[in-house]
Amino acid sequence: VEITDINDNTPSFREAEIELKMSEVTAPGSRFPLPEAHDPDVGANSLQSYALSGDEHFSLSVQAGVDGETYPELVLAKALDREEAAFHELLLRASDGGEPARTGTARIRVAVLDANDNAPAFSQAVYTVRVPEDVAVGSTLLSVTATDPDDGTNGEVKYSLNKIAQKASKIFHLEPDSGKIRLMRNLDFEEGESYELLVQAQDGGGLSDKAKVMISVTDVNDN
Repeated sequence: VEITDINDNTPSFREAEIELKMSEVTAPGSRFPLPEAHDPDVGANSLQSYALSGDEHFSLSVQAGVDGETYPELVLAKALDREEAAFHELLLRASDGGEPARTGTARIRVAVLDANDNAPAFSQAVYTVRVPEDVAVGSTLLSVTATDPDDGTNGEVKYSLNKIAQKASKIFHLEPDSGKIRLMRNLDFEEGESYELLVQAQDGGGLSDKAKVMISVTDVNDN
C-alpha cells in the first residue's frame, strides 16, 4: 500500500510575531537571519518560497544551504532614522507549491534604537530682553530653549554659561535643567546698562549648541 501526499498542511512559523532591534546607524546592506517556516508535506506540496511586504527600508534575501534547505534573511535596503520612524512593521509569507497553494505568515516588528545623531538646537541664535533696574531679586528674566529629537540621555539637554563676565556671574544664574535665567542681586542702571551672556546646551552624548543672550537694563527714577 503506497500512501500519496496531498497538500493538507500549511507552512507555519514557530512564532507568529518576531521582534528585531536595530540601531539607526546600521549600514544599508546589513543582513539579519529570519526564522524558517516548516511544512511537513513533501515534494511540490512542501515549502517552496518566501516573500516580504510592508516597508521600503527592507528587502528579503533567500539563501540556499548545503542541505538543500532555504534560509530567509532580512536585508536593510535603506538607512534607518529613529526620529522619522521608531518602528517598522513587516509581513513574512511562506508558500508551498500545492494547487491551490497554502500560505503561512509571521509578523516582523523592527524596533529602531536611537543613536546620538542630532545635536541640541536653540530656538533662537540671539535672545534679547529689557528689564527695569528695580526688578525683584529672584525674578526669571527669560528662558532659553534648545530641543533635541534624540531619545533617552541622547536627547536630554543641560544648559550652562559658556562665557560670562565676572561681574555678570554674580548677578545672573542659569538653571541647568530649565534654561531659566534668574536675577541673583539687584540691578543698577548706573553700574551697568547691558550684559552679554553666551549659553550652551549639551546633550548626554556630548553634542552641543550655543546662543547669545543680551540683557538690557532700563533706568528708573531711583536717584
